[in-house]
Amino acid sequence: MSTHSQNPGTLFLVPTPLDFGMDAAPATPLDQWLPGETLATARRLTYWISENAKSTRAFLKRVESVGNLAAPLQAQHIAALPRAAHKRGDHTPEAELEAQARALLIPALQGHDIGLVSEAGMPAIADPGSSIVRAAHALGMRVVPLTGPISLMLALAASGLNGQSFAFVGYVPQEASERARRLRELEALALKSGQTQILIETPYRNSALLQSLFQTLQPGTRLAVSAALSLTQQVSRSALISEWRRHRALPDSLPLQAPCVFLLGR
Repeated sequence: MSTHSQNPGTLFLVPTPLDFGMDAAPATPLDQWLPGETLATARRLTYWISENAKSTRAFLKRVESVGNLAAPLQAQHIAALPRAAHKRGDHTPEAELEAQARALLIPALQGHDIGLVSEAGMPAIADPGSSIVRAAHALGMRVVPLTGPISLMLALAASGLNGQSFAFVGYVPQEASERARRLRELEALALKSGQTQILIETPYRNSALLQSLFQTLQPGTRLAVSAALSLTQQVSRSALISEWRRHRALPDSLPLQAPCVFLLGR
């Protein structure tokens, strides 16, 4: 006998605050970045698909400080995304990942609503989770993205660059010559098309990437950097490369030990 419900649950994409891993900073009050509907939905959900189960439990503890959860923390059902989704990403369909995603959604086929959550920001944007969303659509589930912070969009809005045409290109190579080649490639695309190029880096390599941008890009290219978004020390700076090179105070003002978003264009 089938255990599938005629009315499958909804997949909610639940954004989380951007302060994950920033132990030195006070935790951002949840109601500052997550509206009431998002918090209310997170409080009533008891099934979760998570980028990292430990960070999801920490998030739910913060949600619980705002109001009671539908089930105690120890009774929440938290399933982690497969390791391959972390290592390679899950934005490109692969048979094994698609099958694993469908398996994680079995509770929804039994009628339970499920929350998809990443460590910080919106799941499936610059984070794993897109395989779950594809599987939910394939299974006929309702997919509902909830309102909350998305670092890429916050940085783009603060950049003064083209917000009508843009591309998130993720990480650039770590090796210096390959990184410079890739940056020149992205710059050429941005200058020719007007499309803003958005990239990120692991925080401990932010300084190296910034120096490479200074050394590689043309003087007339605009570079914007947003650091520590949503935290008390958040800073957004946007200037031509010639100005970045001339005014040392621009890079010195950036908290590069925090997560950063880098944007380049014209």
